[in-house]
Amino acid sequence: MTGAVFDKQRHIKYFLRCLKTFLPDLYTSNDSNRILLAYFTVAGLDILGELHNRTTAEERQGYIEWIYHCQIPSGGFRGFTGTDFGRDRRTPENEAWDPANVPSTFFALVILLTLGDDLSRVRRVECLRWLSRMQRENGSFGEVLGSGGRIEGGGDLRFCCFGAGTRYILRGKCVDGLEGIRDIDVNKLVAFIEACQVRKAPLILYPKVYDDLAKKLFQAYDGGIGEGPFCESHSGHTYCAIGALTFLDRLSKKHKPIALLSPGAGPFESLVRWLVARQTSELGDDEEESDEEDNHNTDGVTNLSATIEELNLDARADQLPVIQPATEDSLRWAGFNGRCNKYADTCYSFWNSASLDMMGRLVLVDATRNRHYLLEKTQHIVGGFGKGVGEPPDLLHSYFGLVSLAFQEEPGLESVDPALCSSYRVVRHLHSLPWWQEKND
Repeated sequence: MTGAVFDKQRHIKYFLRCLKTFLPDLYTSNDSNRILLAYFTVAGLDILGELHNRTTAEERQGYIEWIYHCQIPSGGFRGFTGTDFGRDRRTPENEAWDPANVPSTFFALVILLTLGDDLSRVRRVECLRWLSRMQRENGSFGEVLGSGGRIEGGGDLRFCCFGAGTRYILRGKCVDGLEGIRDIDVNKLVAFIEACQVRKAPLILYPKVYDDLAKKLFQAYDGGIGEGPFCESHSGHTYCAIGALTFLDRLSKKHKPIALLSPGAGPFESLVRWLVARQTSELGDDEEESDEEDNHNTDGVTNLSATIEELNLDARADQLPVIQPATEDSLRWAGFNGRCNKYADTCYSFWNSASLDMMGRLVLVDATRNRHYLLEKTQHIVGGFGKGVGEPPDLLHSYFGLVSLAFQEEPGLESVDPALCSSYRVVRHLHSLPWWQEKND
C-alpha cells in the first residue's frame, strides 16, 4: 500500500479558523453546547502540538475567563453563557432556569486543564456535592437538576462517563477539604454499567419458565454495550461504559475484578469480539439512488397481478443484485461503524479503538486500513475530517479523526489518554494538582 498523507498544516489552519473566526451557521443549533465546541477546538490544537504556539498567553487567559464565567455558584458549569441571568438575581427558586450541566462540567474542567489552569477557582466542594445529587437510584446519572431538585435529562451511559470523569478530576487522591462531602455511589454505578451489556432473550420464551435457560443461552448475546439495559449495542455507549470504569479505577488490580473487565471472562471476550467486528470496508460511497416507480394503475388502484407476483419469493430472489467478493483493492480502506450493518464513520474509529485501548486490545485493530480510510476518504482538502466519504469537515469528526490517528502514533500528533481523551501533557498537569498528591503521614 502506498503511504497516505496526513496534512498537518491544513488541520492546524482548520482548528485555528474554528477558534478565531465565526463558525458556519449550521452550528447555531449547538449554541447551548458551546463548551463542547470549545473543547474540540482547544483540544484539537493541543493534540496537534500547536495550542501554545498559535495562541498568545493573553488569548488563553481570555478563554479561561470565559469558562469560569460558565461556572454555577452552587456547583458545576453551564453549557454557555446565554442562560446566565446574573448572580444577584439568582435564587433557590429560579436556579433551575440556569442549571449546571453534567457533560458541560466535565468538558469545562478538561478545557481549563488543557489551557494550563490550576483549577484553583473551581468550586470543588460545591461541584462534588452537586454531582452526588445528579445520581439516580439505579446508579445512572441525569443531565441537570430541575425544579425542586428533580433529576432531569439523559440517563444513559454518556452521563455516567461524564459524571465519573468529573469525580475523577476533582476528588484525586487526597480528600483533605472534602470531609463530610457525600461521594457518589460507585457500586451502584458499576452495577448499572454491567447491566448495559446487551442481554436479550427471545420473546417466545416465557420468563418464569425459561429464566435459567435464557440466562445461560442469551447472556450478552452479541457482547456489545447499549445506552441502557436491554438496548441495542452501540460503540459510543460502549466507550462511555469502559471510560467510566477507567475513571473509577476498575481496570486496576486494587478492586475486586468484574467479568466485563477480566480477560478470559465471557463478557470481556465477547465485547472484544464485538468491537473488533465493527471495523468494516463498507464505506457507503457507492450507494446509488433507487429509481423504482410506484406500481399503480392510472386509477390509483393496486394492480392485483403485480401484487401476487411480488409474493413470489423465487422471482424476487432472482432480482437480487449480485454481490461481488471482496478484493484486495476494496479492502484497502476499513474504518469502523457504531452498530451492526452500518457504514463506516470517522468518529467510530475513535469510539472503538479507544475502548480497545483501555481494554489492552488495541493491537487487534487493522491500523493500516483504518489510517487509509481516515486520510484518503474522510480527511478534507481544507483541513479537518468529515463524518463520511465526501462530507464536509465538522469539529466533532475532525477531533476524533485526529485522536484515532494519535492512537496509531501518527507523526506530528501528541499521544492521547483514551479515557480523558486529551493529550498526556494534560493528564500530567492534572496529576500535579494539590489534591492529586499523596498525603505523607
